[in-house]
Amino acid sequence: MKLIKFADSLPIPSLLKPLWKSKDYSYYEVRMKEVKQSLHSHIPNTTIWGYEGIYPGPTIEVEMGERVYVKWMNELPDKHLFAIDHTVHGAEKDKPDVRAVVHLHGGRTEPASDGYPDAWFTKGFEKTGPFFIKEIYEYGNPQSARALWYHDHAIGITRLNIYAGLAGFYLIRDSHERSLKLPSGKYEIPLLIQDRTLNDDGSLFYPVQPQKNPPGFSPSIISSFFGDTIVVNGKIWPFLEVEPRKYRFRLLNGANARFFNLFLDSGQPFFQIGTDSGFLERPVKVQSQLLAPAERADVIVDFSNMAGKTIVMKNNARTHFPIGDPVDPDTTGTVMQFRVTKPLSSMDLSVIPTFMGTIPRLREPTAKNHRYLQLSEEKDRFGRPFFLLDRKKWDDPITENPRAGTNEIWAFVNTNGDDHPIHVHLVQFQILDRQPFDVKHYKNTGMIKWTGLPVFPEIGELGWKDTVKCPPGHITRIIIPFFPYTGQYVWHCHMLEHEDYEMMRPYLILPPT
Repeated sequence: MKLIKFADSLPIPSLLKPLWKSKDYSYYEVRMKEVKQSLHSHIPNTTIWGYEGIYPGPTIEVEMGERVYVKWMNELPDKHLFAIDHTVHGAEKDKPDVRAVVHLHGGRTEPASDGYPDAWFTKGFEKTGPFFIKEIYEYGNPQSARALWYHDHAIGITRLNIYAGLAGFYLIRDSHERSLKLPSGKYEIPLLIQDRTLNDDGSLFYPVQPQKNPPGFSPSIISSFFGDTIVVNGKIWPFLEVEPRKYRFRLLNGANARFFNLFLDSGQPFFQIGTDSGFLERPVKVQSQLLAPAERADVIVDFSNMAGKTIVMKNNARTHFPIGDPVDPDTTGTVMQFRVTKPLSSMDLSVIPTFMGTIPRLREPTAKNHRYLQLSEEKDRFGRPFFLLDRKKWDDPITENPRAGTNEIWAFVNTNGDDHPIHVHLVQFQILDRQPFDVKHYKNTGMIKWTGLPVFPEIGELGWKDTVKCPPGHITRIIIPFFPYTGQYVWHCHMLEHEDYEMMRPYLILPPT
């Protein structure tokens, strides 16, 4: 389907108001609904699933330390939008096809409110998963200002539920952020960037691959999904009219598997001021911004000297990064358009700060444990490729069991061709380095043979992170402080087809000794 670009203006997700707010807490109710929504004005409306019936869901904005309660309510129909692959663990035929659970990605939450994949629930909480504990989630928001996001996390069908539209922004604010005099209000805009493929009737396409052996099932699990159109905040190739002034954009890669390397065709830089988990120490001037699935970047773009100009945000990350084909510049190489056509409504008093605050670096000697965890590609019983963490499946016994109050180094040993974005629930971490090694030698002997020197993180990665790119043929090391909760969480690849098919593992935080 060939669609006209820049036919529709960029939607800005609305702010969700709490049903109750006091000095002690705020209370929200959020319903998941199936509705029809226009993704492009030249095609029929598309059936989507959305929090509060919109895609993306409304933005939830809270203050650091604010106690927030959310009742996530499943009001979806009994039939899923896409084919369910019952050969995938957690999505067997005895499980309801339509179920959901919400994870606040990047949040510091107790286990019962983390959105554990087996804590799913159906409409009206009629059926629940084996890890289900409570209907109302509690978020203490102990973290400094940052952009989190909430999304579905139901085991075996996460890829389908997020693809249907179940994702939204969750912003934490604090007084330090306000003191920096950043672009704010209508000059701060969240951008949820994804890829989708649509059928001629406007419906969402997700592939089904019938198999002859065994007969009678139509699996929808594939190694990675890549759409042929780019969608930003629920619109295909939108445009945004801006004033000739500075804007702050909260970039989020919400794609199933696609990496985005974003740049402006005007040659303008991004001034990156933050990562997944808060501010950098100082702004970083970059010409492009590489985001793996689930990664976020906080950037400022200065349109001050661009009055009357039209600027296109583009993408040149290879499809199936980094080993796949170049993107098509006419489709997946184009993201959205900025039109500097609005008059300046007031003097721009916002600034790009020179310093946002010190980030103490965690030292390697503080780590109580150093784990080497292989990222490997395997074959299932039908000959289909799938990926594992440390050569283990979801139901294998827990082997990662750090103690609360300690630091650990986790080294991800990537022996296959994908760049895997690894996300660890609850915690934020710092990247130590990435170092190339001899993959064949490692597979044959289990021994590490380095083939180059350590590569230190990009300057834009030198803040706190919750998702890390792990390039092929490299060992990527991160250092993690485990606190404040004990209990069971998960870590996984955030390429959604990977995490749905065994590239996800539980881990257990033990009490302090």
